[in-house]
Order: sequence, then structure tokens, then C-alpha cells
Amino acid sequence: MKTHIYLVPGLAACSKIYEYLDLPKDKYELHYIEWLIPEHVNEPLVHYANRMSKLVTEKNAILIGVSFGGIMVQEMSKILQIKKTIIISSVKNSGELPKRLKITKLTKAYKYLPYKQVARNEGIAGYLFNKMSKKRSERYKQFLSVRDEVYLEWSIYNVLNWSQKETLPNVIHIHGNSDGIFPIKHIKNCIIIEGGAHVMIINKAKKVSAILVDILQEHTY
Repeated sequence: MKTHIYLVPGLAACSKIYEYLDLPKDKYELHYIEWLIPEHVNEPLVHYANRMSKLVTEKNAILIGVSFGGIMVQEMSKILQIKKTIIISSVKNSGELPKRLKITKLTKAYKYLPYKQVARNEGIAGYLFNKMSKKRSERYKQFLSVRDEVYLEWSIYNVLNWSQKETLPNVIHIHGNSDGIFPIKHIKNCIIIEGGAHVMIINKAKKVSAILVDILQEHTY
């Protein structure tokens, strides 16, 4: 019997970010979840997570999320009966957010972003990943397909204002030590990928895949 794995992409990204993962097809059934458009810009995160959870139809499944998708699968894990929650290039609690994002939250600078303009043009990568190198942001840009301005405003707000103070039990965290969005110095208790940037799900997929297989087989790091 195959293990069912549900994968949630990063902020504004589509499930194609997972296309380079290589997991044994005879053991795992992969289900790719795409972002839903929020009902409105103030839709509560828990309400949205409930809607996303309805897309998970198998019990005792495994949830995997990248970046904001990592936050989302943690919220979904509070609702669903799952086997494991695995996050990649993400954070386990609000304390792991870098100082610059905490300042953005306190000053409410995110309210003044030109979401309509961001949604319409190729500048979306620059607004979302201004701490990422140009080369890496250009590579990631091709996977940014969710351009709805309500979604963008809603998702950025919920990254900055995530209220999770304590790390949830049984969350497994894979993180790169060259992540420019969520720097490793703020991250605790994770499996480190040397040289892994925020887009390592793409450019270090072979290494990420090997670690995932080890985790899924319940080997210990």
C-alpha cells in the first residue's frame, strides 16, 4: 500500500516547484495542492486552512510544504489526522522570522505594497524575495503563477502575522544554510542542507529527495 503525500508550494508558487523531487513511485503517491484564492483579504488563516484541508482526502497522510506552504501545512496539521508534517525552507514559529520581517510587521509597511502592480507584472519575484540573489529569483520566477492581488495581500499578511508562538510537535524541518529569506541563524532544530538557498527545492532537489526518503523511511538524523 502506498503512502499518500500532499505537497503545498511556496507563496504565490504553483506545484511545479516539486517537479524535480524524486521519490520512489512504488511507495509514495504524490498529491499536489494548489493555492486557493482567499474569500476576501481578511479571511482568517484558520478558516483558509480548513478549506485547504478539504483537499486532503486520505487519512494518515504526510504533509509537505515549502516556505509559506510550510506554514500552511502546519496549520492544516491542526485539523487533519496526519502521519508527518515536513517543512522545507520555512519556519516553525513566529520567533524564527528574521528581524527585517518583524520590523515590516510592526511598521505595517506591507499595507503600502502596490499589490495590483505586483500581480500584473514580472516584478512579483522582487517584491516577494528582495533578499534573494538575482540569479535565484529569476529561476524561481517561472514558478510564480498565483498573481491574484487578494491572494498576495492575504498571504504576505499571514506570513508576517503568523501567531504560532511554540513549535508544534512532530514537525520535521529541512533548511538550507544559505537561505536569504529565512536565515539559518534564526532557525532551530532542523536538518541542514549545506549551500541550500530558499529555492533549494528546485536547485538541490536531489539532496532534498534523499533526505525526504530517509525521513519517510523513519531513519533518524
